[in-house]
This record gives sequence, C-alpha cells and structure tokens, in this order.
Amino acid sequence: MNTLTYENLHEVKKHVSTQFPYNTYLCSIPLDFTQVPLHWHNDVEIIVIKKGCGIISVDTEPRAVKAGDIILVRPGQLHSISQHEKDSMEYENILFQSSLLYSADSDPRTVGYFQPYFSLEYKLPWLFDDTCSSHEELSSCIDAIDDLCAKRPDYYELSVKGHLFHFFYLLFSSQGSPVTFSRSKSLDKVKQIVSYIESHYTEQITVQSAADYMGFSESHFMKFFKQHLHTTFTSYLNGYRLTIAARLLLTEDDSILSISERTGFNNLSYFNRLFKKEYQMSPREYRNR
Repeated sequence: MNTLTYENLHEVKKHVSTQFPYNTYLCSIPLDFTQVPLHWHNDVEIIVIKKGCGIISVDTEPRAVKAGDIILVRPGQLHSISQHEKDSMEYENILFQSSLLYSADSDPRTVGYFQPYFSLEYKLPWLFDDTCSSHEELSSCIDAIDDLCAKRPDYYELSVKGHLFHFFYLLFSSQGSPVTFSRSKSLDKVKQIVSYIESHYTEQITVQSAADYMGFSESHFMKFFKQHLHTTFTSYLNGYRLTIAARLLLTEDDSILSISERTGFNNLSYFNRLFKKEYQMSPREYRNR
C-alpha cells in the first residue's frame, strides 16, 4: 500500500514529535475501518492488541489475535489487519524507522544484531502472546514508552530508545542462536499482485488482465491467489476498493456516485449492495454515522 493511502487508513493523530521517527496510532476495528488491506512498508511496526480480537496476517500467514498479544512486523513484510466475524478489536499501532536503533555508522555489534533481522535474513517469530516467556517484560517496555510519549519529559526520546533496545534484547535473546532462512519467492509474486491492484483498482481490471500481468494462465493465477491470499481475486479486489471508498466517504465531500466510480465500481447499485454487505449500512448511512 502506498504511504498516502496507508496513512489515510489510520486516524492520523501523531503522539510524538515529527522530529523523532516514532509514531503511535490508536485504531479500532470496525469503528475506524473493517480492514487494513495487505501491504508493506520500510518502517518497523509493532501492533499491540488492547481489547477484543481480530485477524492479523504476516507474510500471508493469518493468525487470530486477542487482547494482550504483541505483533512485530519487520520492514518489507507483507501484513494485513481484519475483523474477525462480528468481533471488534482495539489496538495500538506503533511505527518507527530502523534508523532510530542503528545505521551504517553504528558500532559493528549493533549493526550485526539488527541488520540481519531487519533485512529478513534471520527468522524471528512475529506473534508474541501470553505463552511467550518474555511477554510480560515486552509489554512492560511498551507501557513505559507509551507513558513517556504521553508525558514527554525532557530527554524522553533517550529513554524511549533505551526501552526499544531492551525490547529487542528480550526478543533476540529468547530466540537463541540466529537461524538463517530464505524467504519464499512466492512472496515477491504476492507483492507484485498487491502492487498491481494498488495501481489499477480504479480501472476495470479482471482476473485475466491480472493473470496476464503476472505471466500466469488464468487458472494458475486463481489457484496461486487463493493459496497465498486465502480468498479469490475478485473478493480481494472488491474488499480493497470498499476500504478505500469507506475512507473517502469520511474524508471527502464527493458524491457517492463519484466515489464509487473513483474506486473502480461502474455500477452504483452494485457498489451500494457490496458496501452494505461489508459494513451493514449504506454508503450514505456510513458517511452520516
């Protein structure tokens, strides 16, 4: 997902200085949106489930998550967040740049610890729940950072970085010796498909046009898509379009017809029907809620 769209899908309320590359967003599903579509970015992302439950997928592996769970998404990893059935979920979404912890000019030890993990050379679990031996300490690190960012005492940024270093110390030390692995080449294909949808969702794209873009036969493309994204291409495309349409309804004054056309729906009745099925209300009711 491109940066502008990704930011627009959050309630963009930054809780720290823009001069310090660490930002926190408080989000609620389905109050803010029913899903954050599959995407990736170059930031480190930590998701902390505060209330309820939902579904989070990292590198196309979906897992049910609940209150207290901590999810770590490394730069470049595909991930999505969605509603579980009719359940609601409140979560804290933390985004920061890896440069906050290290750079090419850092001491060799620090570079050696972080660079292989953040470049996805080493394995690292992405879901830390209450069965994890360091879960309580990891949660304490995040709670301490949240308190610092809320109060912002002098030099608080130094303490934030200290807690982040301790957070990753707990993660790394609990894994034992690093394990090298090669990411599946199919993930690169998934990224190509996702990028294609992001770039062309406003157009009348079809399964065949997407398959042609990927150099797949239509049947192979449909099988590949279902295997890795756990849904059909049409369902995914419509879900992506509806997510963007829902945000536009809340942030822009364009007519519902205009928004439906801008998001790739050439039939208003079809758009209204899909929207109501997804959000349990009409586009007009959603805009005026």
